[in-house]
Amino acid sequence: MINLFKCGARNAVFMLEPEAAHGLTIKGIASGLMPRARHAADSRLAVTAAGLSFANPLGVAAGLDKNGEAIDGLMKLGFGHVEVGTVTPRPQPGNPKPRLFRLVQDEAVINRMGFNNEGHAALAARLENRKRRGIVGVNIGANKTSEDRIADYVAGIERFSALAEFLTINISSPNTPGLRDLQAREQLARLLDAVAGAREKAAVRVPVFLKIAPDLTEAGLDDIMIEIANSTLDGVIVSNTTLSRQGLKDKTLADESGGLSGAPLFDRSTALLARVRQRLGPDRVIIGVGGVSSGARALEKIRAGADLVQIYSGMVYEGPQLLSDSFAAILAALENDGLSTVRQLRDTAVDAWAEKPFIAPTG
Repeated sequence: MINLFKCGARNAVFMLEPEAAHGLTIKGIASGLMPRARHAADSRLAVTAAGLSFANPLGVAAGLDKNGEAIDGLMKLGFGHVEVGTVTPRPQPGNPKPRLFRLVQDEAVINRMGFNNEGHAALAARLENRKRRGIVGVNIGANKTSEDRIADYVAGIERFSALAEFLTINISSPNTPGLRDLQAREQLARLLDAVAGAREKAAVRVPVFLKIAPDLTEAGLDDIMIEIANSTLDGVIVSNTTLSRQGLKDKTLADESGGLSGAPLFDRSTALLARVRQRLGPDRVIIGVGGVSSGARALEKIRAGADLVQIYSGMVYEGPQLLSDSFAAILAALENDGLSTVRQLRDTAVDAWAEKPFIAPTG
């Protein structure tokens, strides 16, 4: 099918400064006027994960709708879930502009947004005022100037447990100085203990996921997996943006600091995903993120071990057509393989993807 977004609308959007274009996109989606993706409600796409029933495996990654302004519009497009945030206890403006860059030749994005958001109170008010339709996750972060970042995550658990279907602990953004230090084993153990305690005290017990970075050593990955295995976490989101600039064509914008997302991240994030599946076994939930720019890539995330798949940067370049293409690719695979559920597709290429390198130089 012809992608009308790529044939016309994308050129108009790309004439705008990236952050301004993002703001207009959120308003457009929030209007609810965009058509629903084909196949979104096909019963064969249904997935059960972490005790939740998803209409389909495709979701919105955190960062697209930081403040929960377009949840219903995104649901109407056909997403099986929407993850909002990253949200911090106090509002913060984020890093100085410009802080968002399109690398068109690479179909990539570099951002150094810095958790710009309106804070817990504003997001909680929006979630309280909407009708509960569809599965919504809240991605929780820590304020840049916080003296106790673990306390910020506990505050997020306490604030949003009754307002969301799942929560995500984001310690993997490269744009808040020192945040990734929480992935170190000792600090991670303390964080997960605190999160577990807060979840047990909450009025509603919801699934909690940990979002990890792709920029890990094998030893670092092993440490994280051991702590996750010893925790009450329901699963992992693999992965956040990367600091690597390996293989980029756009050498000018490649020098911009921040996290890289989009097509160049696909191979390494998918190889990492497969390694996580091998280490955690079949029962923990894994959400695959990174470089999903086609239906074939969404399918490969599932084959590599993902229960669910999230997109963000792919929408920048492919538009809403990416949803229909992804659903069609998954349904075609089910038919070709004689399978009836997405779960039966999962893990069919884990070993092959796990053999591929995920550690790349940062030059």
